[in-house]
Amino acid sequence: MRMMNYIKLAISLVFVSLSFAVNAQRILTKKEAIQITLENNYGIKVAENNIEIAKNNSSIYNTGYLPSISANGGANYDISNQEIERQDGTITEITGAETKSYNASLDLNYTIFDGLGRKYNYKLLKENYNLSELQARETIENTYLQLFTVYFQIARLSKNTNNLKETLAISKLRLERIQYQNDYGQSSKLELLNAEVDVNNDSINYINTRQQYINSKRDLNIILGIQLEENYEVETEVDFLTLLSYEELLSMSLESNVVLKQQEKNILMSEYNIRVNKGNYLPRVGLSSSYGWNESDNPSTSFFAGSTITGFRAGLNVSWNLFDGGSTKTRVSNAKIALDNQEIVKQQQVETLENLLKNTSEEYTNKLFILQAQEKNVTTNQNNFDRSVEKYKLGQINSIDFRLAQVNLLNSQTDLTNTMYETKLIELKLLQLSGQILNVEF
Repeated sequence: MRMMNYIKLAISLVFVSLSFAVNAQRILTKKEAIQITLENNYGIKVAENNIEIAKNNSSIYNTGYLPSISANGGANYDISNQEIERQDGTITEITGAETKSYNASLDLNYTIFDGLGRKYNYKLLKENYNLSELQARETIENTYLQLFTVYFQIARLSKNTNNLKETLAISKLRLERIQYQNDYGQSSKLELLNAEVDVNNDSINYINTRQQYINSKRDLNIILGIQLEENYEVETEVDFLTLLSYEELLSMSLESNVVLKQQEKNILMSEYNIRVNKGNYLPRVGLSSSYGWNESDNPSTSFFAGSTITGFRAGLNVSWNLFDGGSTKTRVSNAKIALDNQEIVKQQQVETLENLLKNTSEEYTNKLFILQAQEKNVTTNQNNFDRSVEKYKLGQINSIDFRLAQVNLLNSQTDLTNTMYETKLIELKLLQLSGQILNVEF
């Protein structure tokens, strides 16, 4: 009786110490982890920079709609020896004749019409910007899954570590009891050796799981993008959402799935690319103008001693490439084929999405059923273990049967913990496929 009370007291102390350790450490909540990741994750930062690049490319300054204005200026100096023979036969010779000239101008060029290529190229750049936003969204969605895969791995290992720690404590108490009994000839040497082996195995399992727990925290730091101290805990509670039916999820997926949304942009961009290339069939109209100043200082051999000219010039030019050897025709044909390829890719993605969504939905349903069964298993094994403790205390079962009840309880707890977090990750995958993962409150 005293030994049984000792075991219960030790277990209570284990729970108290674990509770105190958890309370003493700060909790990294799911919401906080998401916020840190959105602010610091390296992949998300790169995606945001790519959005800025696409935004710059789609601005009015990169479309050709604005005129080009340039300022030009120059100065020339010439020195030479000159000999001039006039019609009357007289000759004039000048050594070191200097000629100086200066010029400056302000030039403007503007394309009035370029065959509509500029118009559709601008739309193409706008859609490329929209595509970059969808690519960033996909990066964030994938990062969400990476984050919670590691986050729940830490939660899972935290629970398993605590269960293994409790198991180890019970095994050590059992070893002490058998040692005590062996000293008084109440147990065999075999029982003592078995108890020692059990303690060693439990210690190894605890150490390995504890190391995995620490390693997972380091892995989480990479996703978070910052180096958190390892003395923190994570939320271990899991709440499952009430998901829609498969048909409703499929409808939402076809409408909101980020991969399909990107492919729709690719198709639209391919359509614009066809029109950009067709623009080469049409003429181009441009406007050019210039305001200039020219001044020269001539030597005495020149008819004019100097001159100053200022003025404004403007012109309208039209060009039409009637035949370019068939290069435009080739580019248009290839652009149409590229559009056809994009349509094929979309059809493939739709079928792949439907298949993946169906498999994931069924797996999620099965996991929920298994989870309920495992919860019952834990309850049954807990009751069995409690009864085994009483019987072991009374000598009605041997240490092997006691160990079997202990291992069965530990395995059922581990299976339940693993399945619980696996099921939650499958739920998140369903939310990602249906395009809803970023709308969920954690």
